[in-house]
Amino acid sequence: MKPSASRFAKEIEMTSGEAFTLGNAFRQYFEIVPAVSDALKDEVYRIRHQVYCEDLKFEPTRPDGREVDEHDPHSLHILICSSKTKRFVGCTRIIRPRPGNPHDLLPFEKACAATLDRSVVDPAKLARCSIGEVSRLAVVADYRRRKGESNVAMGISEADFGTPLQPRFPFIPIGLYLATTELARLNGVETVFVLTEERLASHFDKLGFNLQYIGRPIEHHGVRVPSMMSVSSVIRNMRTNLQSLYRTIAADIARGLEQKEAEEP
Repeated sequence: MKPSASRFAKEIEMTSGEAFTLGNAFRQYFEIVPAVSDALKDEVYRIRHQVYCEDLKFEPTRPDGREVDEHDPHSLHILICSSKTKRFVGCTRIIRPRPGNPHDLLPFEKACAATLDRSVVDPAKLARCSIGEVSRLAVVADYRRRKGESNVAMGISEADFGTPLQPRFPFIPIGLYLATTELARLNGVETVFVLTEERLASHFDKLGFNLQYIGRPIEHHGVRVPSMMSVSSVIRNMRTNLQSLYRTIAADIARGLEQKEAEEP
């Protein structure tokens, strides 16, 4: 029987001693940066172009090397940066319904209109200001080069947690998901939807994100399943081993937002 992802995460802390936390380890290698300026958003769009247009060819290449769509103006954007090289290596966003348009649908609502189980949740009955959709998770090629991952924007597997003797932790994908959780909380988004691979959703569920499937899979650059999570529930029931990581990421986001406020006239 394979050890679970949560078991490996716990073994990392036990193996490394009491002083070790996932938050401290994350800080040594990465930093979360809220993309709140035009320059930072430009970094987001360039990473997305590398991954979705050049590597995966899911989208057409653009002359300016930036992958941008109609949802970006009303989305919340996040970057992850290498602490050592100061290079941005990944990104994601939370799409929000267009302000002032109660009938504006999130992308998954359109793509999954015929497959959603509305006995589980009917997004149309939720306050539009309280929902969002995580999308465009992307990690640059040299940070996701692994057998079988040339055709995915971001992956996670049991191998990312190493072995009991050599434990590891997938800081980039987990860091980005925790960052979206905190950014959603700060912006009053309580229900987050995601359209993703079932395998990836399963791994996040094992780590305590409690993703709930809300409909049948669809074909969208591969088989994708719609799911949702409650932001307050994820935070309230977060596994002990992830709490220090979440605090570190929340501090990164707070610092980035404070810097933005300080720069404004």
